Amino acid sequence: MKHFRFYSKEDILSITRVRRFETKLGERVRFIVNTQNWQEELSQSDAKYVVLGIPEDIGVKANQGKGGAETAWLPFLHSFLNIQSNDFLTGDHVLLLGHFDFGDIKFLIDSNAYNQEEQINAYRHAVNIIDEHVENIIKVISASKKIPIVIGGGHNNAYPIIKGTAKGLYKAEVIPLAQINCINLDAQTDLRPAEGRHSGNAFTYAEEDGYLGKYAVIGIHENYVPQNVLMKMHDNPFVQYNSYEDIFIHERLNFIQAVAHATGFTEDTYTGIDLDLDSIEYILSSALTPSGVTALRARQFINFTATDCKVAYLHICEGACQLSDGRKDETTGKLISYLVSDFIKANDAS
Repeated sequence: MKHFRFYSKEDILSITRVRRFETKLGERVRFIVNTQNWQEELSQSDAKYVVLGIPEDIGVKANQGKGGAETAWLPFLHSFLNIQSNDFLTGDHVLLLGHFDFGDIKFLIDSNAYNQEEQINAYRHAVNIIDEHVENIIKVISASKKIPIVIGGGHNNAYPIIKGTAKGLYKAEVIPLAQINCINLDAQTDLRPAEGRHSGNAFTYAEEDGYLGKYAVIGIHENYVPQNVLMKMHDNPFVQYNSYEDIFIHERLNFIQAVAHATGFTEDTYTGIDLDLDSIEYILSSALTPSGVTALRARQFINFTATDCKVAYLHICEGACQLSDGRKDETTGKLISYLVSDFIKANDAS
């Protein structure tokens, strides 16, 4: 299938550090054997979770951000597949599907002598192509009654994930019958105008196209919310938010109360869980921040929502292990591994 690489047992074991007297997650996770018949094999699998990667920074660059979001997937895999398989998490109900590869599209854009405006427009056109491919696979996963766990990549992918999940869960093209909610831990709303697809307007497109029902966003930074977006949120009864300043500066509510408000607001139907890593302080991302939630708070967010929501998907995005300006941090992949394992444990226990 174009732009997607399925993983074999050999692929998985090649990055799993097998050790005597121990069992690693990479030795227990499931995989697709017959890629020509992957949809049927997936539907018959007893796996509850399907992990896949979208290592791309096209959506980030389309939003005039720093590249590098494509670098977190492989370090995540190296960490995730090498955690211990034990009573806390065995890996038996996790299927590692593979990852998307949009490198040919990026190369085509980067190798042409566009001026800045033309390059941004080319990236935004490319995001539409990514949308279609991501939606199609996510739809199959959700229709098989599995929970997609998607590691990005830019936050632009929230749109095809929401769309694909809604279509898969309800198996309907009729918009009013294919709608899910979303909770997003993020420093920004990603509700920018529908000016062409990029990482800053995924939820705008999802809402306007009728696939997003209620949207709760936690931890947005007041300094980075455009006034037009703020007015849009205030006028929309299907959007709820608590700012970082509400929680941690003015202490109008604590963090767990903010998450509880969000889960209560979205409890009427399936809910997608989004976590933008630029909400966590000092985590390498296109919008790295010195003032954000801690990694502990992010893990608590995952644990609470995975337990309290009727979960549709998990999407972790915007993290990087190396940015285009040269900055590096290999621990990003390990943090994502913690978040994913937290999610699976909490959802299994709910």
